[in-house]
Amino acid sequence: MKSITVKQKFVTKFQNGYPLLFKEAVDNAKSVFAHASDGELFHLLNPNHKYIATAYYGVQNKGLGWLLTDKKDDIIDNEFFRRRVSRALRDREDLFNSRDTNVFRVINGEGDLLPGMTVDYYNGYCLINCYNKGIYSYLDIIAPILLKHKDVNGIYNKNRFDTGGRYIEDDDYLMGEKAEFPIIVKENNVNYSVYFNDGAMTGLFIDQRNIRKHMMNNFVKDKTILNTFSYTGAFSVAATIGGASKTTSIDLAKRTKEKTQEMFTINDIDHTKHDIIIEDVFNYFKYARRKELKFDTIILDPPSFSRAKKNTFSAAKDYPRLIEEAITVSEKDGVIIASTNCSTFDMKEFLEMINEGFSNQDRKFSILRKFSLPEDFTILPQFIEGNYLKVVFLKLDQQKK
Repeated sequence: MKSITVKQKFVTKFQNGYPLLFKEAVDNAKSVFAHASDGELFHLLNPNHKYIATAYYGVQNKGLGWLLTDKKDDIIDNEFFRRRVSRALRDREDLFNSRDTNVFRVINGEGDLLPGMTVDYYNGYCLINCYNKGIYSYLDIIAPILLKHKDVNGIYNKNRFDTGGRYIEDDDYLMGEKAEFPIIVKENNVNYSVYFNDGAMTGLFIDQRNIRKHMMNNFVKDKTILNTFSYTGAFSVAATIGGASKTTSIDLAKRTKEKTQEMFTINDIDHTKHDIIIEDVFNYFKYARRKELKFDTIILDPPSFSRAKKNTFSAAKDYPRLIEEAITVSEKDGVIIASTNCSTFDMKEFLEMINEGFSNQDRKFSILRKFSLPEDFTILPQFIEGNYLKVVFLKLDQQKK
C-alpha cells in the first residue's frame, strides 16, 4: 500500500478524526495523485513517517479522498465493509420496525464511517448515492450486504460525482427485486410518492421528517399555510393532514403542479381545494401583497442556490430578503418556518440572517424551536460540515414601537 505524507500543520486535525483528505494537506498533491486509481488505498503518515490513518482515493468537491480507519492493522476487504454496513443497519432497527414511518437514511456517509456514500430506505428499497468514483468502486461489495437485510427487497444506485461540470444521473437498478414507480412511502403516517427514475432527486427530502412532524402537531390546525419553494408539496400535504384549512404551494418548476396533485391524491385529499401555483416565490410575494393575502404559517425551504431566467437565489446572500418578504404576507401573530440546507454557514450565522430580515421590517420575533438533522442522519462530530440542515420555528411578536 502506498504512503502519503501529510503536512505537519494538519497532522493533529487528521489524528483527531477529520475524515476528508483535502489537497492543501499534501505537498504537491497533483503530482502525488497523478497516477492514483479510484478507490485506491493508501496510508497517511506524518512527516516523521508515523501512521495516521488509511484512506481511499476519490475526488469529491475539494477533497482528494476519505479516511476509512485509524487502525493500521485493519484490512479493507469485504469483511471490513460488512461490519460497517451491519452496524449502520443495527442502528436503524427501531426505524425498520416503525409502524408509521418506512422511509429514512440507513447510511449517512462519514457519520456511519462510510464516507462518500449515502443509503436511503424507501419502503423495501435501498437507494445508494455515490458522491465520488472511489467509493463507487466498492459498490459491488456494499450493495449485496444491504440486500441481505430482511426488509430490503431491491437496490438502486445514483452516481452523484462530478464529471466535466455535470452530474451523472445514473438511476440504474442494481440487484434484488425491481420496484414499480412511484413507490408509496409513509412518514409519520403520511403517504408520499417517490421515484428513482426521474432525475437526481426522488421527490421527498427525508431529512425534513422531524420538521414536518413538529409542524403538523403544532402549527397547522385550522390555519392557512404558505409553502414556498414547495417542490412536490410534501409540507403542504403534511399540513393538510394536520388540519390546515388551506395550503398554497409555490414553486417555479412546471412539474410541481402534477407532483403536488399526486401527493394529495395518494392521501385521499381533494387537491382542487388547495392552491398550487407555478411562479417565482418573490413575484408571488408581490402578488400576495397586492391582494392583501395573509398566512398563518409560512414555510421557507429554498435551495442553497438556484437560477431561473434573469433571477438567481443564493441562500448565503439572499436569505435576509426572503425573511423580510415573508413577514409582509404573514399574519401579525404568524409562524415562519425558516429552513436551509446550505453548508457554507452555521446556525449562528443563519440566526444573524434571520435577525437582519426582521430588522429590515422593524419587527420582533421569538424562537419557538430549532432543529438540525434527524437521528438517522448520523453526524461525525469532527466533521461539522456534515451537519448542514438548520431549521428555526419563528413566532412573530408585536410590532416594534
